[in-house]
Amino acid sequence: MNLYEYEAKEILAQYGVPVPEGRSVMTAADAEAAAKELPGHKFAVKAQILAGGRGLAGGVELAPTPSKVGEIAKRMLGSRLVTVQTGAEGETVERVYVETAVDSRKDFFLAVLVDQALAQIVVLGSRNGGVDFEDRVAREPGIVETLPVNSDGSLDDTACDGFLSRLGIAGDLAAEARRIIDALVKVFRRIDATLIEINPLTLTSENTFSAIDAKVSIDNNALFRHPEFAGLASSAGGDEIEMQAQKDEINLVRLDGNIGVVVNGAGLALATQDGISDAGGKAANFMDIRTTATSLQVARGIGILLSDPNVKSILVNIHGGGMTPCDTIAEALALALAWSDRKVPVVTRLAGHNADYARQMLVDRGIPHERCDSMRDAISAAIARAA
Repeated sequence: MNLYEYEAKEILAQYGVPVPEGRSVMTAADAEAAAKELPGHKFAVKAQILAGGRGLAGGVELAPTPSKVGEIAKRMLGSRLVTVQTGAEGETVERVYVETAVDSRKDFFLAVLVDQALAQIVVLGSRNGGVDFEDRVAREPGIVETLPVNSDGSLDDTACDGFLSRLGIAGDLAAEARRIIDALVKVFRRIDATLIEINPLTLTSENTFSAIDAKVSIDNNALFRHPEFAGLASSAGGDEIEMQAQKDEINLVRLDGNIGVVVNGAGLALATQDGISDAGGKAANFMDIRTTATSLQVARGIGILLSDPNVKSILVNIHGGGMTPCDTIAEALALALAWSDRKVPVVTRLAGHNADYARQMLVDRGIPHERCDSMRDAISAAIARAA
């Protein structure tokens, strides 16, 4: 689950990360009123969307007065903001964040994430933060420094000192930066985050640090441990259909292809996506059926694919395990097809736990499908049926 900026900053502030004072609002009148309550004489008005790239797309504007804040908010609210991360459709701006603007002497980049290659939490940093940071990293990947985090969440003092030195942070500022890094690692572990990013971490004209923008992503699979996040606005945001699939224990991302895929396990799902792409096809979705999903929940997930007019064929690629036997998926497929008035060609490749039983179940129930025994053949058949 990705958090809106104002939600991320609220959490980070609770752990001692310095952030500018701000207010989240949903009307222009409230935006102007919020600016009147904030300290300072200059304000930033920020569109609250879940995609990055707002600054370069007009989603962040400075205002010298509260009345100007209201004007900007009126223009932003209800508009569709298109950034490099939203796709051509963009995202509708339903709220803005009004905060005290900060004068910057220097912008840094700071992030905490899991390095999958190292199987370890790491801190990333750069002395070259700012709105075009991703473009600069693409040109000069060496501008990003890495600081490993110990398994207990601690940092090696010598390694941390070297990390900050390479960022050009020394003296009293190094002590303050170290405190911020410690806070970021603490909150990362405590809320089961997958990413915390501050870009920029600004050194202000008053020689203090301030997190001007913040991104926080939380592991969806750990949300059951965090009922405190249930009321966040971001938990209700995003694609409505994808959110419904989440409730049915299915990780679903809609894409722009014509082959609906039904897959269990993220690894197999990614391999299926790659296989379809390599064979010249285009998937209509990414799907990862969680081990806790029931046949009814999976049936609702398949129903999403059947209701998509762009889906011309469905590829069921399942490797049954102890928690998700193949017959659970076969039962779900039978239910989904019975519920739907729309029929599309179905290609199945079933392997693993209860595969033979599931194959026979589909035959006994008269489910029209094309059986394939290899993933390569199933992908080829699904592409051919979608043509």
